[in-house]
Amino acid sequence: MGNLGDPGETADASPIDVRVDFSSLALFAPRVRTDASGRATAPVKLPDNLTRYRVMTVASAGANFFGSSEATITARLPLMVRPSAPRFLNFGDAFDLSVVIQNQTDAPVDADVVVRATNATIRDGAKRVTVPASDRVEVRFPASTRRAGKARFQFGVAAPGFADASQLELPVYTPATTEAFATYGEMDAGAIAQPVKLPEGVFTEYGGLEISTSSTQLQALTDAVLYLVKYPFDCNEQVASRVIAIAALRDVLSAFQAGGLPSPKELRASMEDDLERLARAQDSSGGWGFWPGQKETWPYLSVHVAHALVRAKEKGYALPPDTLGPAMAYLRKIDSHIPAWYGPAARRSIVAYALYVRGRIDDADPAQARRLIEEAGGVEKLPLEALGWIWPTLSGDSEGAEIRRHIGNRVTETAGAAHFVSSYGDKDWVLLHSDHRADGVLLEALIGDQPRSTLIPKLVKGLLGDRKAGRWTNTQENAFVLLALDRYFSTYEKVTPDFVARVWLGDRCAGQHAFRGRTTEQSELRVPMSWLAENAADTQALTIGKDGPGRLYFRIGMQYAPTDLRPIPLDRGFVVSRAYEGADRSDDVRRDADGTWRVRLGARVRVRVSMVAPARRHHVALVDPLPAGFEPLNPALAVTGEVPKDPKGERDAETGGGWWRWLWTRTWYEHQNLRDDRAEAFASRLYEGVWDYTYVATATTPGTFVVPPPKAEEMYAPETFGRGAGDCVIIE
Repeated sequence: MGNLGDPGETADASPIDVRVDFSSLALFAPRVRTDASGRATAPVKLPDNLTRYRVMTVASAGANFFGSSEATITARLPLMVRPSAPRFLNFGDAFDLSVVIQNQTDAPVDADVVVRATNATIRDGAKRVTVPASDRVEVRFPASTRRAGKARFQFGVAAPGFADASQLELPVYTPATTEAFATYGEMDAGAIAQPVKLPEGVFTEYGGLEISTSSTQLQALTDAVLYLVKYPFDCNEQVASRVIAIAALRDVLSAFQAGGLPSPKELRASMEDDLERLARAQDSSGGWGFWPGQKETWPYLSVHVAHALVRAKEKGYALPPDTLGPAMAYLRKIDSHIPAWYGPAARRSIVAYALYVRGRIDDADPAQARRLIEEAGGVEKLPLEALGWIWPTLSGDSEGAEIRRHIGNRVTETAGAAHFVSSYGDKDWVLLHSDHRADGVLLEALIGDQPRSTLIPKLVKGLLGDRKAGRWTNTQENAFVLLALDRYFSTYEKVTPDFVARVWLGDRCAGQHAFRGRTTEQSELRVPMSWLAENAADTQALTIGKDGPGRLYFRIGMQYAPTDLRPIPLDRGFVVSRAYEGADRSDDVRRDADGTWRVRLGARVRVRVSMVAPARRHHVALVDPLPAGFEPLNPALAVTGEVPKDPKGERDAETGGGWWRWLWTRTWYEHQNLRDDRAEAFASRLYEGVWDYTYVATATTPGTFVVPPPKAEEMYAPETFGRGAGDCVIIE
């Protein structure tokens, strides 16, 4: 236990012990011997939970005698404090923090209740209440968030002879309307100046100016790695892409101490967890579907997961048993797993990718690679990615020379950059293809085949220049581009820096950092928005300069949160809207003239998200953030109970016959997640039309809550997206 000082001292002025150990398992004793009378003793120290523990014992004697029994232990205090808080908060939320004081004695108790917090504001943090005998009283403290991060709360109750204290920590998420911009650059000598001005209409408590300097371009990969590490949906493709990137960059990441990256220990634990997850999701055929438990395997995805396993094995990670063998058997017979309706370009690309992966474990099959070219009618008839994947297998052959010439003819080149344009038909959506992925595949192959090609640095320059927010568009692009850039950096970067980088804001020196020798260190300088509001309201010059040999890479960025937390809808390929309605009574939810939603505390609310797809879309993710005062009801959990039926869905099913009933009772999505802070639904293929997604939540916490807008996007082409309006929900 910790202790709670002055705000919650007991009558004798001694600190209150704070309950901090909330382990769910109090004891596990795998082997306890009885005495001659059949009695056994196991000492146990209970955690700080005030709850009922379930005690389960299993006994055995010899080979034929077994028994089991159960009992309970209840841990309690005469006077207990029980916080009842939401699971998360959003920046901008104002809410009532509920604390329940429970009196287990047989007499009324006059108690002092206190709350204190970090990264949150508590108004009137001390109250006195009378708790009847063997009863409880709810005490509410008005609270609000300060900034994104973690909010920590401590609760204390004290009465003559009794005291208790507890604590909890809640994540405070950034508002959905957080905006940012950044510019990247490099210099060999001299200085550059960038005008900087405080944005209008922003919260000064959030964000600010960020300046990063480094002596290697490796810092440009940080955002892309973080994108894969933190990608939220975790289907098998996204897990495999994360494994590929971390395995490829393992040695570099272990030395790279950039802020925000997980530690090497955390990355290893993440890799082990991801590899186990992929092993559990493997089909008996050796392949994989997109989601665990999905019966249909996807040939491209199966090759991609096998690629991830091979990359992990190359870097010394232990693979789960009986995983790689069946996967490679699947790849050797990849033709038999490809459905007949796949287009020829998709089929040939998948076969080529399988040959590439097989080649990495010394199972190259140049004969099949040549048959692939012959079947297509020549190298110019194969997709560019397919050529990149079979290039290492045929590098020393005449076909390798043909590939080399064709690739040189297909590149789009400028004085400083280069890229390729791939082309697929409508049936080839199963490949998750994109131009940037093709650039990554071909760059890696080109480095292996022609390491002195002048095209290589231009491709790197083009890829780095095409990033948005420091990364590429989707998980596929980031995985393959990071593979190629890792090979580039390990092959070519030979600069030995010896310089000092300096940063000025106006006429003030903001900071400096010395880079001596080869290092992956990155210097981070942050100027809070509150300082900019006081000292840089007008435009000022941000100047970055260097003294000494070597190349300086820099990033200048700014994050800010507009004071308008309810953005207007945006249509970039989807139209999305959201509405709340009472699940049990229509008057539980109403909407004011200004758009504010008002919900009765304790009511069950049906959330209805409508998504319009004007054309066919692929790999769609629909995400609806929840207000912090809502608790979603997950029908998959036994403790949830019965969830109210959607009357609209039932009416639609009843208006038609058996066919329509079957159609309306199916969901357009293949997978959904109900998380603490959001609901998610996913579809591999979505036809044009209007699609509804509904779920039910309970209004559990009174207050005024910021609700980020719902959003739909194509996961592998997120520039095709749409968002609804942001909302304000008042629970009262």
